[in-house]
Amino acid sequence: MCGIVGIVGTAPVNQRIYDALTVLQHRGQDAAGIMTAEQGALCVRKGSGLVRDVFQQHHMVELRGNVGIGHVRYPTAGCDSASEAQPFYVNAPYGICLAHNGNLTNAAELADVLAREERRHLNTESDSEVLLNVLASELQRVGTPRVTPADIFAATTAVYRRCRGGYAVIAMVIGHGVLGFRDPNGIRPLVLGERRTPRGTEYMLASETVALLNLGFKLVRDIAPGEAVFIDEQGRLHAQQCVATMRHTPCIFEYVYFARPDSIIDNISVYRARMRMGERLAEKVRRLHPDHDIDVVIPIPDTSRTAALQMAQKLRIKYREGFNKNRYIGRTFIMPGQEQREKSVRSKLNAIEFEFSGKNVLLVDDSIVRGTTSAQIIDLAREAGARKVYFASAAPPVRYPNVYGIDMPSASELVAAGRSEEEVARLIGADWLVYQDLADLISACQHGNAQISEFDTSCFSGDYVTGDVTEEYLAQLQRQRSDAVRTRRRASSLRVVSGA
Repeated sequence: MCGIVGIVGTAPVNQRIYDALTVLQHRGQDAAGIMTAEQGALCVRKGSGLVRDVFQQHHMVELRGNVGIGHVRYPTAGCDSASEAQPFYVNAPYGICLAHNGNLTNAAELADVLAREERRHLNTESDSEVLLNVLASELQRVGTPRVTPADIFAATTAVYRRCRGGYAVIAMVIGHGVLGFRDPNGIRPLVLGERRTPRGTEYMLASETVALLNLGFKLVRDIAPGEAVFIDEQGRLHAQQCVATMRHTPCIFEYVYFARPDSIIDNISVYRARMRMGERLAEKVRRLHPDHDIDVVIPIPDTSRTAALQMAQKLRIKYREGFNKNRYIGRTFIMPGQEQREKSVRSKLNAIEFEFSGKNVLLVDDSIVRGTTSAQIIDLAREAGARKVYFASAAPPVRYPNVYGIDMPSASELVAAGRSEEEVARLIGADWLVYQDLADLISACQHGNAQISEFDTSCFSGDYVTGDVTEEYLAQLQRQRSDAVRTRRRASSLRVVSGA
C-alpha cells in the first residue's frame, strides 16, 4: 500500500508535493520520494523514512520545476530497502518517472519477458519497476522526438493489455507532462483535482481526496477504472477510456482501514461508511448478545473511533477513550515484520486505568488480521483492571491473502484462516468476539454510491476479481513475502551493509 501524487502547476510544485505526501503519510511510512522536472532536467530526492526525515530544506531547494510526482511507500512486493524507494526512473525513451500504488499479479512473467525479449535490465525486485519498464517499452515503439496525447494513450492501452492486478499509477514523461491511470477493476484509488490561478489551471492527481483539498484543489472526479488522463506541460487536460471496465470493484479495505476518514473514494465518504459499519455491528451485537453486560465501549485508536462511537450510541452504552496513543509511533499494521509490530503496540498504546477498572469493556477495532496486536491490547485492558473484555471487529474475518497491494500475502499469518470465530476469540484472549458480516460491510460502503454493485473483498471472501490468482500463485507469494522471509532478507542486507 502506497500513496502517490502528481502536480502540473503554474508555479514550483516542490513544497506542495511535500505537503501532499505528509497528508498521505498514513499510506506508507517506509520510504518517500519526489521527482520534479525543469526545462528537461530531472530533480530527485528519495530515501527511507518518513517524509519529514527524507526531505530537509536544502533538498527542497534543489527540487525545481512546475511539474512533479511524489510517493510514500509501504513495501508489499519486493523488499523494504532504500533502493526500492520511489519514484523509479528510466532514461529512455524521453525520460520517464513512475510512482505506483498496488500490486501486479503477473509481475514475474512480465519481468521475464522484459529481460529476455525486450532487453531491459531491472535493478530491483519491485513490481513498480516492472510496470515502469512496460510503459517505457510501449512508448519506445512510438519512435518520434515528441509524443502526442494519442501516443500516450496508445502506449497506456498496451500497458493495460500486458499488466494484471490492482494498480494506480502516476508517471511523468520529462518535457511532456504527467500521466495517470487506474486498473480496469478500479481496485486502487486515484482522483483528479484542479485549481484555478491567475496564470492558468493547475491539475493534481492523488491517491485520496484529502490530499487535493489540503492543497486548495477542487475535486473534479475519480479516475475511472481503465481510464488514462494526461496533463501536458502547458496545463491541458486529455483523457481517454483505454479499456472497458471489467468489474468496478474498489478495494473495501480502503474504507475499513487504509484511507483517512475525511477522504471520499469513488463518491463514497469513508467517514460515513465507517459510521454505518458501527451501526450494523451494533445490531449484530444486540442480536447475538441481547442480555449483554457491557459497561463501556472503547475504541482501539484511530481508525475504529467512528465505528465505535456509532456502536455506543446504538447500544445506548457509554463511549470512552480508554487508550492514550503515542502519535510518534507509526501504524502497526503496515510495519514490516511481526517482531516490530509486537514491540510497537505497548510503545504506542497506554491504558487509562480508570476507564477499565472493574468494568466489562467492549473493545472495537477496524479489523483483526494477524491477531497478535489484538491479543496484546486485550492484555493491556485486563492489566488495567477490566473484569471482562469483549471484542468487536468492524470487518469480517480476514481468511485469505490480499494480492492487490495490501500486505496480507500469507494465509498462515492470518489468525482467522482455518479457524472459527470462537477459536479466534480464545487465541486473542477475548471473553467473546463479534465480527462484522460481509453483507453488512458491503451494505455500509455501498450505501454511499449505488452505482457500485460490488467491491474487492478478496481477503474476506477469497474472490479474486482479476481471475488469475491460483493456489500456485498464493504459495509463491508466501515463499517470497511472508514475515519470516522478510526477516531473513533484512538480516542478510544488514550483514552486507556492515561488511560481515
